Parts: sequence; structure tokens; C-alpha cells
Amino acid sequence: MKMLPQLLLVLAVTAGLRAQVEPPPAPWRGAGETPCKGSDGGIFKCPAAETVTAVRAGRLFDSISGQIRTKQVILIEGEKITAVAPEGQIKLPAGTRVIDLSSATVLPGLIDAHTHMFNTPKPGMTREQSTLIAIHNAQADLNAGFTSARDMSSHANGYGDVDIRNAIVEGRIDGPRYQVAGRGIVWVGAANAAPDNPLASIVVRNVDEARAAVREHVDKGVNWIKLFPTGAYSFTATGEPQYALTYPANVLQALIDETHRRGLRAACHVLGGEGQKNAIVGGCDTIEHAFGLTQDQADLMVQKGLFYDPTFVRYLEPYMDDNDRKSTDGKFRMIPIFERAVTMAAATKGMRMMLGSGADGSTYAHGTQALDFEAFVTRAHMTPAQAIQAGTINNAAAMGVTDSVGSIGAGKYADLVAVAGNPLTDITELKRVKFVMKGGRVIRSW
Repeated sequence: MKMLPQLLLVLAVTAGLRAQVEPPPAPWRGAGETPCKGSDGGIFKCPAAETVTAVRAGRLFDSISGQIRTKQVILIEGEKITAVAPEGQIKLPAGTRVIDLSSATVLPGLIDAHTHMFNTPKPGMTREQSTLIAIHNAQADLNAGFTSARDMSSHANGYGDVDIRNAIVEGRIDGPRYQVAGRGIVWVGAANAAPDNPLASIVVRNVDEARAAVREHVDKGVNWIKLFPTGAYSFTATGEPQYALTYPANVLQALIDETHRRGLRAACHVLGGEGQKNAIVGGCDTIEHAFGLTQDQADLMVQKGLFYDPTFVRYLEPYMDDNDRKSTDGKFRMIPIFERAVTMAAATKGMRMMLGSGADGSTYAHGTQALDFEAFVTRAHMTPAQAIQAGTINNAAAMGVTDSVGSIGAGKYADLVAVAGNPLTDITELKRVKFVMKGGRVIRSW
């Protein structure tokens, strides 16, 4: 999928924030060494000078081929990888810092394609409290090896996710390379719709309002437009699942079309039914959750080049059965329906599976998202290589950033993780990440 013009612009703007980190005009007339200047005009300590680093990888996972290569050296200058080759084929410059991971498996930095860095605020919680929690969540993700992530709406915190993304880009705080979706857009009458709350999802009632809501998000600098074509599910008396339709088809199509016209991509929260079908037919770029996905719909997704992000573990959790037990007296369950859908999709030739956790501060803790790698293997019957590709190169492709992350190669960011064993023989190794590097800087040392 080619990078869209507006998405390129958004990424260029966020990259430009770092370009604004520069020394104040000389001579410096304040305390200490000359600092750097941020986008707000304030000063802070300049980042350390770029160094040359070599990482010796006993095993290296190639996310493009899905294979392990042995005894590799990754040469890094500053933030970027300059070369990757077998030992003995790279001459290290004098003064190179060497990180010895010769007994480990090195992988590209992991990518979580569906997070919520902001928890849903409790009554009386201030924006400052919410933001501090969001920063903590982002740093937990990074420490667990998720060097990139996609944030799928700010949970009634307005465009605070844009601010955090920009602060990460500028180097003010640590966190993954985030793409964000702002407030999200819901249909009038949808659950929790709050038209008088400028921090909550934008509520739309017709095509014109739908297009205007997309434009507002673009103006605020988001990377994605988050849409909600279906609402809650229930079961009929005979156990057939049914899914609430939200946007009329023409409104959903207007939302998707306006998103694409503005050069961004759309992510659609769907559970099943007509709304899910409309999202796929309408060309929503990533289909999220999709409990009731059918083979025909999966085939159409492949034909259209759409991505599937099931957020698998998030909807296998025990609370799902608790809810179904209350609503059906224990007669019917959604978990097995969802599990069959994800297994079917993973087995569909050409399906571009994504790994997203849905970590949201309620039932899934930030920093534990490697549970989804394990579930893809043990419950959706994907190979370990396919599961890791879902959480690296596939997510990078969906996010339009394969030129910079998702694999280990010259010209890519030096975003690396390492585990002690071989995740192709034991996928749970990814739950025990020992080393994290982002942009050539060690976040978590061995």
C-alpha cells in the first residue's frame, strides 16, 4: 500500500518537531552547557552526540522472510542502521561501541497496532492525571519492546494523544513511535455519545457532519480516523449473534471517502453484521475486532488489500463469558465465535493479519501485550513466524512505515529487541524481552 500524501505530510510534520530541537542562538547566556530549544521555545539538555554501535546477534529474525539468520552484525550510526551482514563481513570503525547479544535472538522492535494510551477517565479525574497515566502506559509499552504503536482514540481526552506523540517525537519523553487517532467519530445515539463534550468522540448525524468531523481530525494533526460502524452484540432466542448497526451506509462511505480524500487511513471498530459488511465493502483500511467475520468477507478483504486487526486476547478474556452469562443465562458465548473467525482469517491466503492488543487500562495492562503473540500461535494456529510478522512488518505496512520500522535493514531505525531463546520454537520468549533499543539508544539493557 503506497503512502498517501496527507499521511506523508503528517509524518513529516511530526519528524519536523525533532528538527526544531536545536541550540539557542550563540553565545549561550544561561547556566551550564548550551542546551537545545524545543518547539515551544523552552530549553532542555541536548541529546547525546551520535555514536557508532555494532550489535552482535547470535540469531536475527528476518521479519520479511520469516526466517532466522545466525551470527549477524548490525551496524548503527546515530538513529539508523547502516548495514546488516554476517560476522566477518563488516569492518567496524575505530571506537565502535559493541553490544554483545551473540547468545540471544534479536528481532525488529515490536509494534502494537491497537492501544489506548489514555485510560477512560474516572469522574473527577483531571486532564493532568489522565496525561500522566498515559505517559506511564506509553513507557510501559516501550519497556516491553513495543518501539512503535498505533493509538486508537484517546478515551475522552480530546487530542491529548497528539500532544503526547509530539512530545515523544521531540524527545521530551520516552515512548514508542506513536500514530494516533484523536477523538474518534460516532453516530448519534451511539453508546456514550456526548455531543456537548469536546473531549469525547465527535457525534455526527448526517453526511455533512461526518465529513466535517474528519476534517477537524485532520486539522488537529492525527494519523488515523477511528470509526465505529457497529455497536454492541446480543444473541437471539436461538443463539444467533446479532450486531447493532450505527452509521447508515452512506454516512460510513462518506467518512471513509473523506478520510482517503484527505490522505489519511481509516480504522473501523466492527463486531459483525451489516456494519461490518459496510466497512469492508467501503474500503476501511483496517478492520478491527470483527467477531462475526465470514469467509466471504475475509476473501473480500484480501481482494481489497485491507488489514485485519482482531485484538485477539482482549476479547478472549473471562469478562466476556461473565457478560454473556448474565445476558443469556449461560446459554450462548461469543468467545468461540470470535476464535473461529480469527482462526479462519489467519488461514485465508493473502490475509494481512495485524497484531493489536487493545490494551486500555481496564482489563489488559500496558506492557503485557506479548500475550497476543502467544494467543495467535496457541489459539489461532498461526506459526510463530506468522505471529511475529503480524506484530512487526505487517503492522508497519498497515501504518505506512515499512521504510523505517518493522524489519532490520540498512536505512531503518535502529529499533531492536532481544530475547534469550528462540521465539520460533517458543513464542512465549516474547513475554520475556531482555533488551530494548529505540533509534540506537538503549532503553533496556541486557
